[in-house]
Amino acid sequence: MDYGYATTSYGAQGGNDGGGFMPGSQNDSPNAKRSYGKDTLRPVTIKQLLDATHPNADAEYFLVDGSEMTQVTFVGQIRNISTQTTNVTYKLDDGTGTIEVKVWIDAEALNNPDDPANQKSKLTDQAYARVYGRLKAFNNKRHVGANIIRPVQDYNEVQYHLLEATAVHLHFSRGPPGGADARSGANGMANGGYAQQQQNGHSASGSNVPSHLSPAAKKVFQCLSTSLQTNEGLHMQDIATRTGMEVNEVMRAGEDLLNEGLVYTTVDDHTWAVLQM
Repeated sequence: MDYGYATTSYGAQGGNDGGGFMPGSQNDSPNAKRSYGKDTLRPVTIKQLLDATHPNADAEYFLVDGSEMTQVTFVGQIRNISTQTTNVTYKLDDGTGTIEVKVWIDAEALNNPDDPANQKSKLTDQAYARVYGRLKAFNNKRHVGANIIRPVQDYNEVQYHLLEATAVHLHFSRGPPGGADARSGANGMANGGYAQQQQNGHSASGSNVPSHLSPAAKKVFQCLSTSLQTNEGLHMQDIATRTGMEVNEVMRAGEDLLNEGLVYTTVDDHTWAVLQM
C-alpha cells in the first residue's frame, strides 16, 4: 500500500542536487525492470534501513513493516565525507544507526562554475543533511544512492522528520488512526490510566504539579500525562474534548503549564506534550 508519497522521480532536480538521477543511470541497476511511475517516497530512520528485509538478491526494493519501500528520505548528521573520482560518500548518523550515502559526481557540472549545482550550500562535517534516494546493497553492505542531499537549514526539521517516520511506521504496523480498535484502545488506556492514578492517590494536584497552579492547569496536565497519544502529544481541542473543558480555558491552562516548564509545544503552538523529568 502506498503511503501517499507517490513520485515518479526527482528528474530535473536530480542532476543538480546529487550527481544526477535518471531512470537507468549509474544509480540504478541496468537490468532494472520496475516502473518508476509506481515509486513512493517514505520517511524512515537509519535503523529501519539497516533492518529492512531484501526479498531476494535481484530485487530492486526492500521491505519495511511488510511494505515495499522504493524511494526513501531521512535526516542525519554527517560524520565523515570521502571524495572519490566518481562519487562523494557521506557517513550519516541519526541516533538510530549510521549508513553511507553515495552521491555520483557530474564531472561536467563540477567543472562549470556557473552551473547551479555549484551555487548551492556545501555540506560539511558534523552538519545535518536531508537525503532522498534508494537503499542499495553491494557485497552484503548497504548504502543509499542519493538523488538529492542538502543541508538542513532549520533544526526543527530533524525532530519533525523523526515524528513523521514514527507516524508512518505506526500506519503500516498498526493500521491508520481512527479505527474502531484504535478508539476503544485509546479510551481504555485513557480511562484506565485515570482510574489507576486515582487508586494510587496521584491526581493532577499531586507532587509533579506545583500547588499554586489553577485547577484547570492541573486538569490539563493530568489529561496529557494519562491519555494515549503519539510523540506529538495532544492538540488543545483534543484536550477540551477529553476533559469537557472550554477551548479557551484549555489554552490558558496550557500557557500556565508552558510557563512552568511542565509541557512543551510540538507540531504547533497549540499541541503539547509532557516534559519527561
